[in-house]
Amino acid sequence: MKSKTLKENKDFRRLYYRGRTCASSCIVTYIMKSRLGETRVGITSGKKIGNAVKRNRARRLIRAAFSEYENSLNGCYDIVFVARTRTAEVKMQEVQQQMEEQLKKLGALS
Repeated sequence: MKSKTLKENKDFRRLYYRGRTCASSCIVTYIMKSRLGETRVGITSGKKIGNAVKRNRARRLIRAAFSEYENSLNGCYDIVFVARTRTAEVKMQEVQQQMEEQLKKLGALS
């Protein structure tokens, strides 16, 4: 099932304040059960990461890593991934590994 994109600021803020969180060296994950019956995903990268090229690379890596796991989620969730400074410099496999660990820890993957 293809996930939708989180766009509204209020949705991001709701996840930051009420969602469960898990952090690693590459990404921070905020997750919450969805009330809409569909999975929605948002990806953010702040200016600390670097110039636009690095920020876009970080977002691309996270998006590609999540595409591996979006069909194996158990349930519908609102998820926000926050890129960290290291994200733009690491390989795809490391981002995938950390994402899988976080999603399992938060109960979204079995």
